[in-house]
Amino acid sequence: MDDAQDHDALRAYFGDAYPQVARFAAELAAQGEVRGLIGPRELDKIWDRHILNSAALVPFLPTVGTIVDIGSGAGLPGIVIAAMRPSASVILIEPMERRCLWLSEMVDVLELTNVEVKRGRAEEFHGAFEADVVTSRAVAALDKLARWSLPLLAPGGELVILKGRSVATEIEPARKVLRKFHMSEPEILDATTLPGVEPTTVLRSRRRS
Repeated sequence: MDDAQDHDALRAYFGDAYPQVARFAAELAAQGEVRGLIGPRELDKIWDRHILNSAALVPFLPTVGTIVDIGSGAGLPGIVIAAMRPSASVILIEPMERRCLWLSEMVDVLELTNVEVKRGRAEEFHGAFEADVVTSRAVAALDKLARWSLPLLAPGGELVILKGRSVATEIEPARKVLRKFHMSEPEILDATTLPGVEPTTVLRSRRRS
């Protein structure tokens, strides 16, 4: 996305969040490979494969409440969510110190006042707080992800995650843990952003009260 028309489309899509999101994309392009956050082949795909892929999740998220992103890594989708949902509290959980440092730097650089970075694995925070939504991107298969994520959900809260096209095959192995936490039947949703950008697959399930 290099020409003016594409940038106009991005500005229109992200609205007030565009300056922060664009700065984040620029920081990823400048530092992402060196700091081991993205591979060298990803540098020319930051907007399509990473930023817009993360943003596709946002319409399925509340505008307020607590959103937890586990395995935040480079901040995808957590930093993008925080920029696009400024009235929500966003918690980024990441076990690796160097990635937590990056996330904290991005919070400062982008002046995100609604973000808290927590170093550790999701399991370490079970019982520490309750989330309205738990999300993640490219972290683990659904059965493992559910075991890590669902204890963080408040009753009525939702698991809303970015997954690959084959996510339907992950549902059956995860049914036992989904039942344990009284989750609704998972929905598989196509999430679109801009014309010409490949749709993203989102899985959503609600924890019954």
